[in-house]
Amino acid sequence: MLNSAAGSADPKPDIAESADFTSPTEYTVKLKAGLKWANGSELDSKDVKFSFDRQLKINDVNGPATLLANLDSVEAPDATTVVFKLKLGNDQTFPQVLTSPVGPIVDDSVFSADAITTDEDIIKGKAFGGQFTIDSFKKNELIAFNKNPEYKGLLGPAKSDSVTMKYYADSNNMKLDVQKGNIDVAWRSLTATDIESLKSDKNVKVDIGPGGEIRYIVFNFDTMPFGAKTADADAAKSLAVRQAMADSIDRAKIADQVYKGTYLPLYSYVPAGFTGAIEPLKADYGDGNGGPDVAKATKALADAGVQTPVTLDLQYNPDHYGSSSGDEYAAIKAQLEATKLFTVNLQSTEWVSYSKQRTADAYPMYQLGWFPDYSDADNYLTPFFSTDNFLKNHYSNTAVQDMITEQLTMNDPAKRTQLIEDIQTAEAKDLSTLPLLQGAQVAVSNVKVNGTKDTLDASFKFRLGVLSK
Repeated sequence: MLNSAAGSADPKPDIAESADFTSPTEYTVKLKAGLKWANGSELDSKDVKFSFDRQLKINDVNGPATLLANLDSVEAPDATTVVFKLKLGNDQTFPQVLTSPVGPIVDDSVFSADAITTDEDIIKGKAFGGQFTIDSFKKNELIAFNKNPEYKGLLGPAKSDSVTMKYYADSNNMKLDVQKGNIDVAWRSLTATDIESLKSDKNVKVDIGPGGEIRYIVFNFDTMPFGAKTADADAAKSLAVRQAMADSIDRAKIADQVYKGTYLPLYSYVPAGFTGAIEPLKADYGDGNGGPDVAKATKALADAGVQTPVTLDLQYNPDHYGSSSGDEYAAIKAQLEATKLFTVNLQSTEWVSYSKQRTADAYPMYQLGWFPDYSDADNYLTPFFSTDNFLKNHYSNTAVQDMITEQLTMNDPAKRTQLIEDIQTAEAKDLSTLPLLQGAQVAVSNVKVNGTKDTLDASFKFRLGVLSK
């Protein structure tokens, strides 16, 4: 219903005519009349209500339903009117939420109301309402898109009649196909070394846009050393382990040696560029200026009575966050063990299993990355630090939860910014996650391709419809 145009992160009506608060706890959307799915069925308010009710009912642990924490109910009083009833009034993020991965509308005649619908059923049912339809699909290999003549939204008609998307298991093969001209655009998955090499290739161009990606370590408060459900549970010792790790990791060295400067050190829970971003981890840990400090780490453990070396079981994923993850976590292991304070058992698991096991308490501490759902600092706070967060890491802090709730509904910009800063300060004390790096958006394209740079904006969406050649 809402989206953002290329070059912007601001929510605007897409298939809607208007969208506004009609009371502090009611957000009313008027749909354009005469909308249709690619299969010819009407796209109306029933589909909208169905879509949001479905998200809440399925509530997949790896899905976006947590973004709807403030949604109480959805009403569809007529074919073109949708009323979102909110639990808390004046939700400053709700328009952004409607542009996020939880916002797409689905066809109620094709999708299941209470289960994930198969790819095959979606394609067979032609349940597409955006700029493109999917003509053919082979999972993790190839998708063929065609322009959708029924789309009447903000983005306008796609500039290309068709787009083919190819998946690669190996970034080296992707790089070779870019160089040979076999693919027109590569986004996100090339290594830092690949990007550096391609900058000197006269047949391609490298475009860089604002980055909201972060990479971080998640701590499971039940199963990490001295966690609540371990045999030697001790909250103070558990915190000391997290503090000592924060004191020991050299982010700048990882950013330089592993990622060749395509990532920057991150000392904040909200990355640079967002209103309210501060760097409490820089002052609170290590040498006070972003570097490591072994003496400080040693003291944190000794003061809590923790015997060293502490054994850490650290998990990472080799296929979802880029092929350099192995080098990144090998560097983290080396840095931690160089202090003589830790022994690190480093393990990797492929994403299909990883995404399930991480929420089933299988990993005491583990790698995650995050690409924001919408362009607001809250998207780095609510999903991570609310009591019912998507990390499922058993972290809960009532004071933090209260501040998160307050900033969501604070319509005074200065006061909201202060709350966002205060949440980060509190999180730096708790260390439920350990931020490591912030990335930029990088796209490599053939010199004949137009539009790549236009979509590298602060919405962090890659819009296929702007590409042409």
